[in-house]
Amino acid sequence: MYHFFVESCQVTPDLKKVEITGCDYNHIANVLRMQKGEQFSVSIRGDDEGKEIFYEIEEITSASVIGNLCFVEEAGNELPSRIYLFQGLPKVDKMELIIQKAVELGAYQIIPMATKRCVVKLDEKKAESKIKRWQAISEAAAKQSKRAIIPEVTMPMTFKQAVEMAKSMDVKLIPYENAKGMEETRRIIEEIEPGKDIAVFIGPEGGFSEQEIELCMDNKILPITLGKRILRTETAGFTIISWLMYHLEH
Repeated sequence: MYHFFVESCQVTPDLKKVEITGCDYNHIANVLRMQKGEQFSVSIRGDDEGKEIFYEIEEITSASVIGNLCFVEEAGNELPSRIYLFQGLPKVDKMELIIQKAVELGAYQIIPMATKRCVVKLDEKKAESKIKRWQAISEAAAKQSKRAIIPEVTMPMTFKQAVEMAKSMDVKLIPYENAKGMEETRRIIEEIEPGKDIAVFIGPEGGFSEQEIELCMDNKILPITLGKRILRTETAGFTIISWLMYHLEH
C-alpha cells in the first residue's frame, strides 16, 4: 500500500477525510493511476506519535484526491528510541545512499559532520543546496518505508559541535578499531533500554583522528567494534542501526 505525508490542514479535525494535492496528487492520479475504491495511508507532518491513517479514495478531481477514513493504526512504524546518525562527510554521492538506508532502518535524524579527515568540504551555499537534495531523499525513503515521520537532515556541523549536541543523549556509540571485542559491544547494546536517545558517530573514509577519538572518550562516547572486517563508511552506520533495530523492536 502506498504511503504519503500530509499537512494537518489537509485532514479534517476528526480525520474522516483527507485531500491530497500537489506532487502527491500527480503521483496518485497520473503515475500510479489509482482508482476510486483503492486504499492508501498517510502520516501527518509534525506528528511524532507515529499514527498511520488509512483512507479509501472517494473521488479524484482535476486537482486533488479525496479520501474517506478506513481506520487508524496508533502504534505506527517508528522505533521506540530515537537514533541520531552523526555522519562524517563522505565522497561523491555516498551520502545519498547513507541517508536513504538510514531512514529505511529507522534513524530519527541525520547530522552531517565535517571532521579532520573529510575530503569533502562544503561552504554554506553548497551545503544549503545539498541539504535540499538530501532532505528530498529522506522524504522519499520515509514514504517507501512507511515511516510516520520524515527524518531531518541537518546542516553540516563541526565534529566539536556534534559532540556537544550529543551530550544530552542517553547513549553515545562510536566504532573504533581499538575497542574491546564483540562480547563487550554486545553487552553495551543489550543494556540500551527502549525510549533512550542514541547517538551513533561514523567517520568518513579516512576514519577519525586520534584527537577526535580522545574527545569522544572524554565525553563518554562509548567505543564499540563492528567485527573483524573493515567496513566502508557507508556500511558502518547501517550495521549499527540494524543491530539497534533488532534489539529495540518487539
